[in-house]
Amino acid sequence: MKYFGTDGFRGEANVGLTVEHAYKIGRFVGWYYGANRERKARVIVGKDTRRSSYMFEAALVSGLVASGADAYMLHVIPTPGVAHQTVEGCFDCGIMISASHNPFCDNGIKLVNSDGFKMDEDVLELIEDYIDGKSEVPLATGNHIGATVDYMQGRNRYIASLIASANFSLQGVKIGIDCANGSASSVAKPVFDALGADVRVINAAPDGFNINVDCGSTHMERLQRHVVEQGLDVGFAYDGDADRCLAVDERGRVVDGDQILYVCGVYLNKHGRLSGGTVVPTIASNFGLVKSLELAGLSAVTSGVGDRHVYAKMREGGYSLGGEQTGHTIFGDIERTGDGIMTSLRVMEVIRAERETLSQLTAPCRLLPQAQVAVHVADKDAALENMGVQNAIAEAEAALAGEGRVLVRKSGTESVIRVLAEAPDQASADAAMKRIANALEAL
Repeated sequence: MKYFGTDGFRGEANVGLTVEHAYKIGRFVGWYYGANRERKARVIVGKDTRRSSYMFEAALVSGLVASGADAYMLHVIPTPGVAHQTVEGCFDCGIMISASHNPFCDNGIKLVNSDGFKMDEDVLELIEDYIDGKSEVPLATGNHIGATVDYMQGRNRYIASLIASANFSLQGVKIGIDCANGSASSVAKPVFDALGADVRVINAAPDGFNINVDCGSTHMERLQRHVVEQGLDVGFAYDGDADRCLAVDERGRVVDGDQILYVCGVYLNKHGRLSGGTVVPTIASNFGLVKSLELAGLSAVTSGVGDRHVYAKMREGGYSLGGEQTGHTIFGDIERTGDGIMTSLRVMEVIRAERETLSQLTAPCRLLPQAQVAVHVADKDAALENMGVQNAIAEAEAALAGEGRVLVRKSGTESVIRVLAEAPDQASADAAMKRIANALEAL
């Protein structure tokens, strides 16, 4: 794919991703799901809080209605809210404007099909051909021109669905949430309020520039302090579009996506709700998770990195739980994509049902020390094929002598190579990671 990566079309706003790109995506989608099928298309559009999201929303909607589609505008909403409402509202397609955990200067366009899954690659290829001028799409005229619809009720229905998914009360529970100044800012608190929790919110004042800035799931320090200083029972942090969730236990320690998979996997299996007794982590998940799951009597089937690949593996094997260390957790019995707020509700279900603290629930999950870094490179493929880099990888693996591992891979959304090392001790993991990172930085 030329434009669309593992998580949509990403780029710096008006540099790698421009309003012209957005307009053309809208034009093609509006035609493809409408005139191409001899009926008016219905497309739902959501966005996060970064400044450029408003610009891209206007361009997308202009393209959609110019091709004859009706554009239903959800405004600011988490990415999983778009997927949920695409299915619930029987829309032809859903579009989310977000660059997730990236800086405010970046943005992205994600598309989901009518089933709420990430858009099929054959359709994305057709969109790319149109962007590159390889095909043409007619403009709608007369009464065939589309309309825009303010669809705030869709956002309210999404919030209601989250509340309805919880069959427990959080009365008396003190919960901290970090909304990353993003999409969760106007959604998460109403959900926890409705369940009776004592909610303490931070980073829920978006200004277009502060999304993900020293906050959210990529910067957990402030939430850790918040939980400890306020004496909270648990804390949850989301990323910019709220499809990720990491937690903080009552002691102020970070609980990552691997540990969330362990806690939820063991609980669901205990109650006969884990399909095949199997959890689907990714190749980047901590090897200690796999060992801990085995000790708990569960199996692990790994997938490629990215929630698209996690869900594909889950569908392939009929599994009901999978996710990434970064906090994308998918509960396949109730959703089709990662939903940060849903993840926090599922963790709360375990805490309430087991009558244990989060630190107690995670204690049996013994993770190996890790060291990881993202190294910016000019050409990702050339970097991985470089002989110096390959030698550094081989030397790092030899130094770990089978007691750890290294994983070196291309990012699907950025011009970086991600390096991960695991070892029995932190010093060995750091040394292995630095050996490879130094070789990449020397290019």
